[in-house]
Amino acid sequence: MAARSQARWQRGHVVEAELVAEGVRRIVLEVEHPEHAAPGTHVDVALTAQGRQQTRSYSVVRSEGGGRRLTLSVQLSPASRGGSQAMHALAVGDELTVTGPVQSFPLAVGAGRYVLVAGGIGVTALVAMASALRRRGADYELVLLGRSRRVMAYLDELSAEHGDRVRVHVDDEGTPLSVPDLVGEIAAGSNAATTELYMCGPIGLMDAIRSSWTDHALPPTNLRFETFGSSGRFGAEEFLVRLPQLDRDVAVAPDTSILDALNAAGVETLSDCRKGECGLCLAKIVEVDGTLDHRDVFLSEAQKQRCTNLCLCVSRAVAGDSGDRATVTLHLT
Repeated sequence: MAARSQARWQRGHVVEAELVAEGVRRIVLEVEHPEHAAPGTHVDVALTAQGRQQTRSYSVVRSEGGGRRLTLSVQLSPASRGGSQAMHALAVGDELTVTGPVQSFPLAVGAGRYVLVAGGIGVTALVAMASALRRRGADYELVLLGRSRRVMAYLDELSAEHGDRVRVHVDDEGTPLSVPDLVGEIAAGSNAATTELYMCGPIGLMDAIRSSWTDHALPPTNLRFETFGSSGRFGAEEFLVRLPQLDRDVAVAPDTSILDALNAAGVETLSDCRKGECGLCLAKIVEVDGTLDHRDVFLSEAQKQRCTNLCLCVSRAVAGDSGDRATVTLHLT
């Protein structure tokens, strides 16, 4: 993951803004310092939402004109902390402060076969990858998942561009993806050892693929991923974080993260991705009163079960049967 401090901030002007699926807005920016955005890159966007400064990351769907025009797409989240609402409110002519392209999800060269799996808005991270693979003449497959076709951005465009290389699984049509079948097909293939799978989507989907990938003893380095959010097993609710080493208690509201709550309280912590991927904000768990909801893809399932560490940027807690506010006691390193 490239560090945010290495990114160059610049002005970007909105030149196009339209809905491309239910709840998904396509935003095209013209930036002052053009730089081609390779497949897998994102830009960070500085926003003022709900009265505070926020930084959000969005995948670059298309890079045109040598990187002068960058296409982003944003899903309006019902649990938004203001970021997606601010992006959906943009109109042609508005100005944003954005970084240049940041590479965090690079597409490798030389794999025997590529499988791209996109769940919902996760497709935005894979559109450019699929186009690059088509231009290369690579052996690839694009697997698209969604609750309904009406919420699946770029579905028609991708189907037209990639033809029979696209597999579509839609829940409300009774065609959900079977992860064991997908990974089993890869494992049974003649080039299983050189097949790379790139995935972006809900945490549950990616956890299921990772588990099945491990069960089939496929090379772990051939499984690549990027998250677009931090949906968890439980709804967000307020909980308390205790820091005995600092003699501090910090409340974490439903619309914020442990990381942001600590920073707002003046507790400095290390962080980078803010998506539960890099592990830089990992903290030691001392005690949990309630149920922990990890929401990250950095820790393995076994590590999550041991419950000895959590990622401050996405992990949450919910109250137990008592109905009281959950409490998580941490030691910051």
